[in-house]
Amino acid sequence: MSCAFGLCLAVPLLVCCVSPGVAASWWSMGAAGSSRVMCDNVPGLVSRQRRLCQRHPEAMRSIGLGVAQWTAECQHQFRQHRWNCSAPHRERSLFGRVLQRSSRESAFVYAISSAGVVFAVTRACSQGELKSCSCDPKKKGSAKDNKGQFDWGGCSDNIDYGVKFASAFVDAKERMEKDARALMNLHNNRAGRKAVKRFLKQECKCHGVSGSCTLRTCWLAMADFRKTGDYLWRKYNGAIQVVMNQDGTGFTVANKRFKKPTNNDLVYFESSPDYCIRDRDVGSLGTAGRVCNQTSRGMDSCEVMCCGRGYDTSRISRMTKCECKFHWCCAVRCQDCLEVVDVHTCKAPKTAGWITQT
Repeated sequence: MSCAFGLCLAVPLLVCCVSPGVAASWWSMGAAGSSRVMCDNVPGLVSRQRRLCQRHPEAMRSIGLGVAQWTAECQHQFRQHRWNCSAPHRERSLFGRVLQRSSRESAFVYAISSAGVVFAVTRACSQGELKSCSCDPKKKGSAKDNKGQFDWGGCSDNIDYGVKFASAFVDAKERMEKDARALMNLHNNRAGRKAVKRFLKQECKCHGVSGSCTLRTCWLAMADFRKTGDYLWRKYNGAIQVVMNQDGTGFTVANKRFKKPTNNDLVYFESSPDYCIRDRDVGSLGTAGRVCNQTSRGMDSCEVMCCGRGYDTSRISRMTKCECKFHWCCAVRCQDCLEVVDVHTCKAPKTAGWITQT
């Protein structure tokens, strides 16, 4: 296959040229120790990222802790799908070979990880954990909204700093590349950062006699990260397949019936595999052994999750809370009850030859 500037000529639909190291290496910071060890030993950091790491060790610790949050959010959003945001344990990168494809799953992971950096750095600013930033310095004095005048007070989240830092750190590697995949990642990184800022909300506290609200003090605060995850999940479901422009500077839609992507949309090049069977080449763990819902008609149904292979049913016993009663004031007391339930798990493929060894 011949590739030039991200254009692979051997297929009718553009597929970007991807090297085995395409996955963002900074994601492994979640398992790192001290900031110095982190900066020196995380493989694949480009010089710009390493410099930022060394200059802002507190921010790197915040980012490292934030990795757990956005990966948990990814797993929450995909919990009922064949690909559940996990990877083979032998893979060096966080999500294994899934991210070597320019699929909509890759688009979501890059967006949610970029959003996670914004959220982690911004929160660290507000909590006074970073020397380089604090509360939003622009939120001072008086202002007006649809309820009247108020005074800025408290600690407004400095999301502009979080976005700026995330852009400098997360995008550094992609900005050194000149191929289609780098442009795809940059687009989805930016969409993730915009998603966090989208849910910045104004919170206020009333002052006055008996809470009359004659004076209000307000500040801006980020919403819970779940809102960002839910929003990006909707963008994942509406992600737009694109091809590169002939001049290599942007995208056009692969199917002319669909609208041109905005800066808020997620974009991808390649169709996703079905993730039905274990296949190391595409990073699929398969769905053999996955729990499915016998009564559902959605993606978690036994028919969809098990890819038509059928499922096994086992009966298990588990302890649950039951006969809960409210006691004045103010407690809820429950009994421990033994519950017997049926658990349905997907069968493995009958033909062993379908399985690619890992």
